Amino acid sequence: MGSKDKNPRKRKETEKVNMIESDPEKTLDNNKSMIENCALEEAQNDDNEIINNEADNKNNLEISINYVNTGNLWSRKGMNIDEIFSFSIACEIINENDDPEPKTVNECQNRHDWKNWKDAINTELNSLKNQKVFGPIVDIPEGVKPVGYKWVFVRKRNEKNEIVRYKARLVAQGFSQRPGIDYEVTYSPVMDAITFRYLIGLSVFNKLDMYLMDVVTAYLYGSLDSNIYMKIPEGFKMPENSKPRETYAIKLQRSLYGLKQSGRMWYNRLSEYLFKEGYVNNPICPCVFIRKTISGFVIIAVYVDDLNIIGTNKEIKEARDYLKKEFEMKDLGKTKFCLGLQIEYTKNGILVHQSNYTERVLKRFNMDKANPLSTPMMGRTLNVEKDPFRPKEENETDLGSEVPYLSAIGALMYLANCTRPDIAFAVNLLARFSSCPTKRHWKGIKHIFRYLRGTSDFGLFYSNNTKPVLLGYADAGYLSDPHNAKSQTGYVFTYGDTAISWRSQKQTLVATSSNHAEVIALHEASKECRWLRSVTQHIQGTSGLPTDKNPTILYEDNAACVTQMKEGYVKSDRTKHIPPKFFSFTQELERNKEVDIQYIRSSENVADLFTKALSTSVFKKHVRSIGMRHLRDI
Repeated sequence: MGSKDKNPRKRKETEKVNMIESDPEKTLDNNKSMIENCALEEAQNDDNEIINNEADNKNNLEISINYVNTGNLWSRKGMNIDEIFSFSIACEIINENDDPEPKTVNECQNRHDWKNWKDAINTELNSLKNQKVFGPIVDIPEGVKPVGYKWVFVRKRNEKNEIVRYKARLVAQGFSQRPGIDYEVTYSPVMDAITFRYLIGLSVFNKLDMYLMDVVTAYLYGSLDSNIYMKIPEGFKMPENSKPRETYAIKLQRSLYGLKQSGRMWYNRLSEYLFKEGYVNNPICPCVFIRKTISGFVIIAVYVDDLNIIGTNKEIKEARDYLKKEFEMKDLGKTKFCLGLQIEYTKNGILVHQSNYTERVLKRFNMDKANPLSTPMMGRTLNVEKDPFRPKEENETDLGSEVPYLSAIGALMYLANCTRPDIAFAVNLLARFSSCPTKRHWKGIKHIFRYLRGTSDFGLFYSNNTKPVLLGYADAGYLSDPHNAKSQTGYVFTYGDTAISWRSQKQTLVATSSNHAEVIALHEASKECRWLRSVTQHIQGTSGLPTDKNPTILYEDNAACVTQMKEGYVKSDRTKHIPPKFFSFTQELERNKEVDIQYIRSSENVADLFTKALSTSVFKKHVRSIGMRHLRDI
């Protein structure tokens, strides 16, 4: 969001005052509407959940996906469409149910399953007591503002969407914490999806077991790095005197869910405990802990309180027993459902898919009975004026607030980032129009939904019949956005012929030729390749597995670009304006034998999936080449 006026709110308030002074009678007549406008204006917040006043363009607003419960409206021009937004949308869809979760203890008491909620509340209170989270009740120190609290209720479900556990959490309202006073550092690393997909491939090719464990009330194990006081929850016995309840607070001795530093405190606590047993990690992948023994090795991949344990049988058993000594753990057996991903084991490998989530998305957007399509997007014409993905024109109107365009983009982004690289380009293209979508763009969204209708069980199949080699493919779509003269970067890296890392992204620079665009795309792919090699070599080397020191082959379909990288920068009238950094980094990797850039025919370059719309036959060919399979076919 931006404004040419440095103080837009102040300016608007001044205009209102001037209007009052110039025409008081007219102002009195319109007093009611002015008050409403002012109230709406003050309701704006900096978290992109914005309710604009009536003077704003109503078409810029969109009803949030959870509007019934929250009443929030989103600003299409102010919303930041990123992975955090897509994950929040995915969580809303996954947790959406005809029977919504209760919000308060009173709601729980009026439900038919109150007994289950009561047990969950008692379990939470017992955990807080056992971990000695609460200290003494004291008078509120001078200058201290106690944080609030609330109960959060969730029903945990398995991969079949069946309720397996009732969960209650007493959480602190950390939004009232003050930086520099109540907390210092909040960053806490988590395992990324790329590393998780690589570890799945590693377990397949080395015939390793993979188990999942959950830490019960993980955040309660962390120690606080500052003094935090919380308002006293109901049920706590007050001191015997005449002072009102509001003058007291309870001091927290452990980190509590909701505090801004709780995640970091838990990560530090877990890390210290694992280091004592000889586990090591690396800043490149700080959430992957490895322990090597004479008889084997074990890898613990941490995502907050979910621990995926991969390794040899003896070492896995030792790791599980070691964790149970210090923390209350839930042993969930073999990893079948983690981070929203469904994992299917077969004799030929592992399929990672999100069929349940896809079905929920289709049902949420009323596309569960749509006719399926064979590709995620329609073909594009070279005529700019007839391009169905052109920006909004003057004679077109925005979608109404009732059309959930932002919600659809967020839900699809989560799929594209986790297990569905086949829709990455289409989603990236349509996400550009989130600020002012039209009916044309909404048709593009429905086109993707219809494609998903026919491929809901599509996933990444890591086969044990292939060689575990890291390969890369890079490509650029020259003038993929002809309206802004921007090109598209696309790359994909496979491990054992199945994708583990991919990207489809519009370039920020204006490329003056197809060679220029390819150089930029290859530069981005080289950076990803460098990081992937560091991660894979660290994990393999620390685990005692054979490490592939050979250069990683990176395929490129522009012959001139391959020559420039292999033989050095070639200065000419067509390339002299390209910044040297786009050549230097990749050429250094080539000289150091970290990458080996090789030419590939355009028809064989699977990175085309991420740069342009393809015909049905070519699209299906490339999708299969990156390891995507139907669940019914394996």
